[in-house]
Amino acid sequence: MENTTTTVSPSSVGIRYGLVVGLITTIISFLQLAFISDPETPVRWLGALVGIGGIILAHKYFKQHNGGFMTYGQGLGIGTVLSAVGGLLSSVFSYIYINFIDPEYMGRVMELTRSRLEEKGIDDAQIDQAMAMAQKFSSGPITIVFGILISVLSGFVISLIISAITKHTRPEFE
Repeated sequence: MENTTTTVSPSSVGIRYGLVVGLITTIISFLQLAFISDPETPVRWLGALVGIGGIILAHKYFKQHNGGFMTYGQGLGIGTVLSAVGGLLSSVFSYIYINFIDPEYMGRVMELTRSRLEEKGIDDAQIDQAMAMAQKFSSGPITIVFGILISVLSGFVISLIISAITKHTRPEFE
């Protein structure tokens, strides 16, 4: 019986699943930005769960199309590419939403943050300094860069763990 398994590359699987994860996290992000006024809601962790699930499904897909085998490095590559693509889509959407669709969103978040810092008893000078720093990193295209960096770094760390569990290295003398 001949083997009908077609091989796929780690980058192609990472891009494919990254687009799916990016689309799902963009939808979750839209719902959170549009309907939940508190950015500290537990819903924010839903995107991370989608990313973890996406990495696991991408590894499964890769192994199905590569004779059941995947090295640790291939799994790490898949997860990192997936995180970069998903982070790019989600970051671009957040930038567009915050700067063009709902420009007042960041003002609301800053006021909420200021009131929480005041409740903690932090003095006004430190609050103003924190607000200035937050404003600098939450406006302009720099938000896309930081979104991608955070996605890639967190995806890399998560992929380190998941790849150690899901790898299945081909025996040397097969």
